[in-house]
Amino acid sequence: MFTDTHCHILKEYYENIDDILNNAKNVGINRVINNGCDNKSNKEVIELIDEHRDMYGAIGIHPESVDAYTEDDIKYIENNLKNPKIVAIGEIGLDYHYTKDNKEKQIILFERQLKIAEKYHIPVIIHSREATEDTINCLKKFNVTGVIHSFSGSLETAKIYIKMGFILGINGVITFKNSKLKEVIKEIDLENIIFETDSPYLTPEPFRGQKNEPARVINIAEFICNLKNIEKSQASIITNENIKRVFDI
Repeated sequence: MFTDTHCHILKEYYENIDDILNNAKNVGINRVINNGCDNKSNKEVIELIDEHRDMYGAIGIHPESVDAYTEDDIKYIENNLKNPKIVAIGEIGLDYHYTKDNKEKQIILFERQLKIAEKYHIPVIIHSREATEDTINCLKKFNVTGVIHSFSGSLETAKIYIKMGFILGINGVITFKNSKLKEVIKEIDLENIIFETDSPYLTPEPFRGQKNEPARVINIAEFICNLKNIEKSQASIITNENIKRVFDI
């Protein structure tokens, strides 16, 4: 059995969420962690985890929402951390891909949420795009652990994050033909990895072009098992233990 540790299963992307979750269960994906990224999606995550027994949630403000969030949005996150099915603050982080003009504002938002995570001893799910140095510097200021979502960096960067106590979230990017992540993951022990889809995005090969869904975790797991020459059953045991180390599930 596997878990999709990072997805966005929201009504704006999927007409029938029950069908999506059933598709996952039919191939051995028994749990999902649904991630919010702004106030609207955070509220929907809270509603959905109440409706679906095997869905857990993470709530946070994504860096792309830095110009739109309010103080009430931050309070909403803090006020809902006692929900037993909220397992992390996420998806949070830094993203300089489109612009660095709001870099300082992104860092302030990121560190505010890291401070909350430290206060409540809850893991974080980190988005870092073209912002590795600043991400690491921010994380060093706080006593937090969690997941580096959609990791696609160098072996050196992977080792830095692992030494800091973080685990690497690996998704369909590793299956892409030009991805250099394969060579990095060959050198990383499976004890430092968990599987995710980032649905509806980053659909793995050979399904690129289709909308992603949690069932595709099985394709990511099989790809990594072939890459590392291990049995799928072994990968299931190890990654589930990794999840237990990070999240209160």
